[in-house]
Amino acid sequence: MNQPINLPKVIFGTSSLGNLFVELDDDTKTQLVRAAMKNSPSLPLFDSAGKYGAGLALESLAFALKALGVKSHEVKISNKLGWKRVPLITEEPTFEPGAWVNLKYDAIQDISYQGILECYHQGNELLADYEAKVVSIHDPDEYLASAENKEDLVKRKQDVLDAYKALLELREAGKVESVGVGAKDVSVIDFISDHVQLDWAMFACSVTPLTHEPSTISLLNKLGKQGVKVINSAVFNAGFLLGSDNLDYKKVTRESHPKEFIWRDKFNALCLKYDVKPAEVCVQFSFLFDEITSIALNSSSPKRVESNISLTEAKIPNSFWHAMKENCLIAIDVT
Repeated sequence: MNQPINLPKVIFGTSSLGNLFVELDDDTKTQLVRAAMKNSPSLPLFDSAGKYGAGLALESLAFALKALGVKSHEVKISNKLGWKRVPLITEEPTFEPGAWVNLKYDAIQDISYQGILECYHQGNELLADYEAKVVSIHDPDEYLASAENKEDLVKRKQDVLDAYKALLELREAGKVESVGVGAKDVSVIDFISDHVQLDWAMFACSVTPLTHEPSTISLLNKLGKQGVKVINSAVFNAGFLLGSDNLDYKKVTRESHPKEFIWRDKFNALCLKYDVKPAEVCVQFSFLFDEITSIALNSSSPKRVESNISLTEAKIPNSFWHAMKENCLIAIDVT
């Protein structure tokens, strides 16, 4: 079994530093990083990726840390690998059209043994005075889902395993401290964990009050037995549980998803009755599972960073969880 790693309870996402949906100025980005550094109860861990703004998030993080005078040993950085910065030769970037604002580069996917090493080295170049010590493959589920046929799927699965071979070699050489995986389709995490001794796994949109399939709970148990720590992300189902019309990063309406809206109405009514905030419930639901040690939270507002951290300390009465079960809003028993 792998050596246990220490992960902070809150991990700071950096997609906003890469101009996701809105372009933040350098001062706001620096203030976001300052707020995370100031309010983190332990060594801060920033979760970034070469895909975020085609490397802009990594650059912006490094710029902010240096401006704040943060030493390399005072911070930990996670880099999700699989996308490389390339010159922008079209009017708009070709990856995730419409998601990223005012980018000067494009990004291409390269999941392979050599490709992942190139992503790793490029990421550290963008981080300048800093270095990613926590690494993973970015969205291997999407890579596998793009297979054109069964033969292509077999090849892509091998590409993923070859990429992990590269990461494990970096870990064995002491260049990185831990190797993990992050995915929305947790069945891919299941597949990878059968072949790779992971240190951690990041679930997205999979363990929330709304969404917690039996197969997902079973995977949590499996990873726990393997000594793999779990980070929960997208704990609000990409904002839907807090009132947004985005559900798992897709626009929805009461007409297209009536069951989900009815669930949310009942959920909000119970939160009001028990005087708890929906955001607190979503975060604390994560910690009903022993395998989940951390949550990843994103913010584009420096003022919200401290309140986000406070969500991890909120107290939810057991009577609320029992009421959720009695009203068929959750499918697990809470003692």
